[in-house]
Amino acid sequence: MVEPPRGMYPARLDDKGRVKLPATFQQFFGALREKKLFVTSLDRRIAQIYPMAVWRENEKFFDSYRDEPRIMRNVAFNAADLGAESEMDGQGRILFPPELRRELGIENQPVRLFAYRGRIEVLSEPIYEERKREAAQTASEDVAKLEAAGLN
Repeated sequence: MVEPPRGMYPARLDDKGRVKLPATFQQFFGALREKKLFVTSLDRRIAQIYPMAVWRENEKFFDSYRDEPRIMRNVAFNAADLGAESEMDGQGRILFPPELRRELGIENQPVRLFAYRGRIEVLSEPIYEERKREAAQTASEDVAKLEAAGLN
């Protein structure tokens, strides 16, 4: 398995709806055996870029999840409604579906990219700022709790 990039990276969706990936993300996607990707949003706020192998695991999860069928149907609906298959082109760009770009307000806008749980999260600037404020509010207490649980 190829290790995903670490850190938060700025990027931008161009006027054709493509995000030009930083070099570390290009290396990550370029090293995957399967080149197909699934670009979507599960919550209609944050976009995700999934390697197809990871997305297939999510589809299996949807098929087997029985605890709260309504929640599973809603999340699967959002993914299908806003998602599409894509591939990284020769210049390191990934095309985002028009519905996804419009819904998240990221057409021709800056975004932030980071790897999380096998996928790449794509945050609009307003969502990035919201998450940054939220993470900063309790940062000291959060670190202390995780260190007590074993974080180095």
